[in-house]
Amino acid sequence: MPDLPRTLARSWSSTLKLPKSTFPARVSPSDQTKYLKRATDDLYAWQRNSRPADRPFILHDGPPYANGDLHVGHALNKILKDIICRVQLGLGKRVRYVPGWDCHGLPIELKALEARKDIQEQEMGIARAAAIRKVARNLASKTVKKQMAGFRGFGVMADWEGHWKTMDKAFEKRQLGIFREMVEKGLIYRQFKPVYWSPSTGTALAEAELEYKDDHVSTAAFVRFPLVTMPSHLEQNPLLSGKTISAVIWTTTPWTLPANAVIAIHPELEYTIVESSAHGYLLIAQSRLEYLASVLKEELSVIVPGIQGSDLADHTTYQPLFKGTDAEPQPVIAAEFVTADSGTGLVHCAPGHGMEDYQACRARGISAFAPVDDHGRFTDLAMLDDPSKLSGKSVLGEGNTTVLGYLQSEGRLLSQHRYEHKYPYDWRSKQPIIIRATEQWFADVGDIRAPALQALEDVEFVPAAGKQRLEGFVKNRSEWCISRQRAWGVPIPALYHPGTGEAILTKESVSHIMDVIDERGIDAWWTDDATDPAWVPASLRDESGPGYKRGTDTMDVWFDSGTSWAEVETPYGEHGRPADIYLEGSDQHRGWFQSGLLTYVSHQLASNQTTSPRAPFKTLITHGFTLDEEGRKMSKSIGNTIEPQIIMDGSLLPPLKPKKGKGKKQQENAPPTYDALGPDALRLWAASSDYTRDVVIGKQVLQTVHTSLHKYRVTFKILLGALSDFSTANKVPYDQLLLADRIALFHVSEMVLAVRAACEKFEFYKAVIAVNRWANLEFSAFYMEAIKDRLYTYAENSPSRRAAQTTLFHIYQHLQEVLGPITPLLVEETWEHTPEAIKAGIEHPLQRTIEELPSEWQSSTLGGDYLDIAAIHSSIKAMLEKARGHKQTGSSLQSFVHITLPSTNVPSVLRRSVGELPDNFVVSSVTLSGANEAIPEAVAKAKWQYSEEYELPSGSKGTVYVFSPQASKCPRCWRYVIPEEEAAEDKACDRCEEVVSELN
Repeated sequence: MPDLPRTLARSWSSTLKLPKSTFPARVSPSDQTKYLKRATDDLYAWQRNSRPADRPFILHDGPPYANGDLHVGHALNKILKDIICRVQLGLGKRVRYVPGWDCHGLPIELKALEARKDIQEQEMGIARAAAIRKVARNLASKTVKKQMAGFRGFGVMADWEGHWKTMDKAFEKRQLGIFREMVEKGLIYRQFKPVYWSPSTGTALAEAELEYKDDHVSTAAFVRFPLVTMPSHLEQNPLLSGKTISAVIWTTTPWTLPANAVIAIHPELEYTIVESSAHGYLLIAQSRLEYLASVLKEELSVIVPGIQGSDLADHTTYQPLFKGTDAEPQPVIAAEFVTADSGTGLVHCAPGHGMEDYQACRARGISAFAPVDDHGRFTDLAMLDDPSKLSGKSVLGEGNTTVLGYLQSEGRLLSQHRYEHKYPYDWRSKQPIIIRATEQWFADVGDIRAPALQALEDVEFVPAAGKQRLEGFVKNRSEWCISRQRAWGVPIPALYHPGTGEAILTKESVSHIMDVIDERGIDAWWTDDATDPAWVPASLRDESGPGYKRGTDTMDVWFDSGTSWAEVETPYGEHGRPADIYLEGSDQHRGWFQSGLLTYVSHQLASNQTTSPRAPFKTLITHGFTLDEEGRKMSKSIGNTIEPQIIMDGSLLPPLKPKKGKGKKQQENAPPTYDALGPDALRLWAASSDYTRDVVIGKQVLQTVHTSLHKYRVTFKILLGALSDFSTANKVPYDQLLLADRIALFHVSEMVLAVRAACEKFEFYKAVIAVNRWANLEFSAFYMEAIKDRLYTYAENSPSRRAAQTTLFHIYQHLQEVLGPITPLLVEETWEHTPEAIKAGIEHPLQRTIEELPSEWQSSTLGGDYLDIAAIHSSIKAMLEKARGHKQTGSSLQSFVHITLPSTNVPSVLRRSVGELPDNFVVSSVTLSGANEAIPEAVAKAKWQYSEEYELPSGSKGTVYVFSPQASKCPRCWRYVIPEEEAAEDKACDRCEEVVSELN
């Protein structure tokens, strides 16, 4: 108030009811620890003891891998889970969320080997396996503790003390029990067949352990196989008399040719025999003639056209290439997987190195053959005539080159070229894999598949496309290779005959082994003497000779984590499943989601629960990967990862400006300080993201998050300040609220309903959008502006002021409700600073059960009233900006408004609430006139004036005038309401004088 003496200005301000609150403007890092504990550990313990057991909500944790530091992908996953749990808590449920960790497997074993170089040099045996397991267990334990501290720092509410690990004895015991059920049901078998094999890590892999590289380069080759016999009508064809005819195949894996067993053709394709000047007579598919000619760079003359594939199949043989000169001819067979649009229309089949090849050959009694060792090197069996040529050479390197050289020397190589294509890699070592037949243990997915697909029918998928994706993986899978050649894992409890190598795996043998493990511990499987008879059931012991030996294979880690549903105690929820929700990244459709589904359905089959198979989850939610601001997937190798900690401590964004008063030199030497918003910043980013797609994170995104979080904080500070002298006893009935109050409750109810609907659909980003819109537009720009005069200048207990406070009290509670799941520390902090008079009458915000909103708040009439007011207010603000531009006014209170009403009766809110319009428009006076009534003379006489046509949402139009005030300014409320003839330096308006007199 520059026009008043300082002493007088001070005296007027002391009579105002200005907001008072202890709530700080910024986060205090020193207080975060206590708020974190209250909002997580204490809250989880409270609800576990207070909420009814018959209303459970179970979110089962997809275990993160206990290997390495946490990244923002971990944060996204755990925070989404926590938001869901907190939403369910608000619905009155008792939440069960027990975090878990996946602790076995290759990456941890490799780290153990890196940590102990001496172990690497040992031969695989008892000592090496025992050492690996000891170091691996220690590494996993340390990582679990570190990751747990990180997760807890994200504000995740969970049963941290009761967490589980796949390496826990109790977990392993449950896992072996499920495995035993599958054995008893005949779902586990051992077979020599091709599997995905990683030469770099020396183990079989599951499909879920592969990643595909799009730019892998192979050396592809066209190879000819001389035919030995042909259908009689071709052998008798005079055009072919005395000619050697060769079948031409194309392959991207020449190293598999030593294992070739048959050549496949399609029975419905037409084939042709052509002549090449360089390579003689060649048999190819007629549709591939032009392509082969372009490869060989020569014209090919057609000798015999139109040969039906069905005529060639089973009537044609050829001479193998690598099996010696005395080798029997091999057959040409029919196969549906042969296509007319690639290669030559003839496919080289090696049943030891291809899934389709294996199936086609097995149907004809042809065994798989794979002359490749565990490290991807040829064995002596690869080339019988001269084993030294290939033996010991890597099939993906020198061995492949040698094969091509041999083909060239024998005149069998027509052409070779570089071929870029999609190829599977080991997702751990990032090295290419091969397909190789070995003795492995399999789970029979073929028998599980139909009930597993049926179990998905009543599962809710978020997003909906997840159903088709998961179904696709299950449909395309007939078996699951569950054995791994590692030391760090749960053993496949099989015994092997010392002479024949025959495997024993029965319910009896597994039960006996489980009993021994229970007594001695699981490490004893590796550390006990190899001939220790205690591991062999009495019925299998033979006193006359060496006993059965224990196997060394471990279970696939997906089998470990897939059986984690058994960790959930019974009884299950009302839907009869272990969990209400599974939530993980989209890559888990082929991983944990699938392994959990298959093992749970297997369990039901083993328990004869086949009438209505169910998935272990009622709802399955998937989220995308985290990307940087350029849309690249975050990767340590690229260097574009962001640590969760720098989001929470604010150091990713520009530092705060130094406080005023410090000298320039002192400011330059001072370390930078950042706006440390804590876990809520990380959580708000996660909630703001449309996680059903890949999620972008970077400085620009986080700046928006920080802005929103500051807005919430400022809003709470305003609310707490305005409620400093309020108690629940001061609440005003709804029918005594003013129009602006009722509109504010309409707005907050619309926001709350939008948030609840979004949370019900797990669309948290829509909830954040609804809160932000409300906070910025409807609350700050409309309601708080409309009630400032009432709050600050009216008498403390005046009905109008208490009406505003009542409205703010309701808003305060509902803002706590909607932000509780997203920013729980902020909400916990608001409770710390809530006036005791209010605390006494309400529950803690994080412990409340949400209730139905009063129906009177949701009157659509209020929405229409607001839109009418907003339409006119928009025109008023536009004209005030013009006046400010011409330096005719400053504050909006330094203006009067006149509104001419449309000729219709639509704008009834203006007539009904004309006395409230000055507050709603934040001006000093509002007058109305009908469409045909004269404009007040004051408008014409004003020093300045502006007019503008307005249009209401109904389409009705009128004119609004903004003009200079015809009164003097009240020094207390700053409204221009004192008649000019009564103006005096120390005189307030009548209303303010009355308030001040009561204070005195």
